[in-house]
Amino acid sequence: MLLNTTQNPPEQTVHIIDDDEALRDSLIWLLETEGHTVATYPSAEDFLLAWSPEMRGCALLDVRMPGMSGLELFEKLLTLHNTLPIIFITGHGDVPMAVTALKKGAIDFIEKPFNDRDMLKLIEQCLSIDREKHSQWRQNAETARRREQLTGREREVLELIVAGRLNKQIADDLGISIKTVEVHRARVMEKMGVASLAELVQLVMAAEVRR
Repeated sequence: MLLNTTQNPPEQTVHIIDDDEALRDSLIWLLETEGHTVATYPSAEDFLLAWSPEMRGCALLDVRMPGMSGLELFEKLLTLHNTLPIIFITGHGDVPMAVTALKKGAIDFIEKPFNDRDMLKLIEQCLSIDREKHSQWRQNAETARRREQLTGREREVLELIVAGRLNKQIADDLGISIKTVEVHRARVMEKMGVASLAELVQLVMAAEVRR
């Protein structure tokens, strides 16, 4: 693996997996010129050895390579719950295979020989997707952390609020007074860092969807 670090935040890296050394070198030059951090791998096997769930950025993946093919690597990454956005580099005859990969979650494919501007546009799109995913993950993690701070009773009240129960119904469900429900609700909102019940419900539901 060859790692080149430039002015972009180090957590986002463009990973190039291709057995063509000339193409790798060309892409390094193109992407570094635009300020991207680049890592290259001559085979799918080399990338798998380096892969980790914490990787940020995106991956350019050649469809046809000796040994494990790009499509086989993509299938393997699916089983590993990879979150890196994937762009396939294809020859003309590989387009049907790339379309199949798109249906399974790849972001796009680009045919050789490709236009530099088109490639850079795809890279920027993927890095934007990665940033959005990471932002959602951080928000989800923060929501989970805040939920852990709730007492057992506060969690019960939270679950009933999200289920759409009114204060009187929550009081009846839990065998407590409406006043006590209001106190618990206020504490839940404070600990979860929200200003309204609508915001509370949206926050919890969004975290549930992202699980």
